[in-house]
Amino acid sequence: MEDKSYKEYLGQITTFIFDVDGVLTDGTVTLTTDGQLLRTMHVKDGFAMKTALLNGFNICIISGGTNEGVRVRLRDLGITDIYLGAHNKMEQFNEYLDIYEIRPENVLYMGDDVPDYPVMKEVGLPCCPQDAVQEIKSISKYVSHKNGGRGAVRDVIEQVLKVQGKWHSDFDAKSF
Repeated sequence: MEDKSYKEYLGQITTFIFDVDGVLTDGTVTLTTDGQLLRTMHVKDGFAMKTALLNGFNICIISGGTNEGVRVRLRDLGITDIYLGAHNKMEQFNEYLDIYEIRPENVLYMGDDVPDYPVMKEVGLPCCPQDAVQEIKSISKYVSHKNGGRGAVRDVIEQVLKVQGKWHSDFDAKSF
């Protein structure tokens, strides 16, 4: 039996869950002389996440990283469900779904590396950036044409919102 096209899943998505390093960032870390680890996030991904939140979607971040700068950036966008230091992502995934009574088939999860694998096997729409590792690409129903930290998050959010009629070309600037 042929698997459904990923586009058939877009209409049932209510929740986005993203990894950070390699998804919201390009996976590189810049080291400063005092030991700070600096990451770069794409503003278009941020705009898309804020747009999704304003349209009633749930957004959760589950990352093995512990950089508090990441938390600050995401909170500034309005994201409140942020799990950093997640070494077993299934625990945070299950907790999040239980708290908000979300069904796994309504979740789009974007990951890029092996720690994301268990959660991606459980969700309705597992996705990854173009530069994800092969193990993750092999279980993804959609592989973005964008790399991590370079618009992959915007790509999937925009597709979901467009299919659901919630992406508008005439945005109200007061909302942002």
